[in-house]
Amino acid sequence: MPPRGAGRVTSRPASAQVRGVIPRADDGAPGDSPERAIPVSALTASLKDVIEGAFPPLWVAGEVSGFKPHRNGHWYFTLKDATASIECVVWSREQNRIPAPPDEGMQVLALGAFSVWAKTGKATFAVRQMEAEGEGLWRKALEKTRAALERDGLLDPARKRPIPRFPRCVGVVTSADGAALHDIVSVISRRNPTIDIVVIPAAVQGDTAPESIVRALGRAAVWNGADVLIVGRGGGSREDLWCFNDERVARAIAASPIPVISAVGHEVDISIADLVADHRAATPSAAAELVAPVLADIQRDLDDLGTAMRAALVRRAADGRRELDGVREDMTRALRRRADSARRDVSGLHRDLSLRTRRVVERRTDRLRGVAGRLHVLSPLRTLERGYALPLAMAGGALTRIVQFAPGTRFTLKVQDGDVDATSTAVRPKESA
Repeated sequence: MPPRGAGRVTSRPASAQVRGVIPRADDGAPGDSPERAIPVSALTASLKDVIEGAFPPLWVAGEVSGFKPHRNGHWYFTLKDATASIECVVWSREQNRIPAPPDEGMQVLALGAFSVWAKTGKATFAVRQMEAEGEGLWRKALEKTRAALERDGLLDPARKRPIPRFPRCVGVVTSADGAALHDIVSVISRRNPTIDIVVIPAAVQGDTAPESIVRALGRAAVWNGADVLIVGRGGGSREDLWCFNDERVARAIAASPIPVISAVGHEVDISIADLVADHRAATPSAAAELVAPVLADIQRDLDDLGTAMRAALVRRAADGRRELDGVREDMTRALRRRADSARRDVSGLHRDLSLRTRRVVERRTDRLRGVAGRLHVLSPLRTLERGYALPLAMAGGALTRIVQFAPGTRFTLKVQDGDVDATSTAVRPKESA
């Protein structure tokens, strides 16, 4: 039985056209003699047309050998079995369809078509899709993404935020025409029609889905008008749900300033988005139930709370009145006792303060007299009264040392009854003993 998706190999489609070969002439075919030799480029061009036209895309089973990612972004490897091998390439533009690069020795199924490089005539099998036995490539891609996110702390439960209990606005990132949106709107509208629902549409399946979801989350963050976001879609195949395992989507969810609920697929489906989101809901409907408490239940709880609060206030008011009456009586008695004691204390303090004040004034007066006497004795003016004179610099300040009296220095000589302007003519230092 041929591999899944394999088609029947035919010799050449009727529509295939060979480029560069000289048409057959009546007297012979191109290349059948030295005179009718054809250029190499015409031969390789014919080979390219024949091979590429003869083989439709095929699923091929084999073992990966010599895998090498080139700096130009393409992947090169050999696909082989026990008796044969073929050179393969995965162009960079096709790699988004393959979950992860294959490992050396991995058994794979590769969908591709033959491609001939006309310059050298070399045939290569250009792979468009690839699957490993079991879940090899899918599991490898999932674990690689999970390890990168865990290394950056994005899977830490401590960073998860609580979901608002009573959101006013719910943002939904999903397909605008998908069943998931219909389920979310139906559940929220039934449970609590006061909640606003804003749809940020995004593709949730196919090659463009990761970038579309990232852009939608970016728009929601810039708007920042929702209290919580629901990101997800309904169930589907592994390929359908794979965009929610994309590392770009996971990092965009982690970077969202708004708490995010991941609601991807059915209950048995776990995605990377589920692990990094603030909360995981098994289905879009479960996410809607989580964010939309039943309005009737809220109203009933509020009524019960109002009744309990009124009863508590009545009891508290009665207790407060009794406490206030008791406090008023206690305060009245205490104030009377305090007033009587204060009157006695004030009378005693008045007598004691008067006595202490007189004593303090007398001591301070005696002290001031003594200080005034000592200051008078030490005053420069007192020195002048005893017949001495005090030289003063013209700019102010006493002149006390001989170095301040250079010959010709002008100064003022203060005596007992006035000032004398003077000029030094000579100085005589004191002779040493």
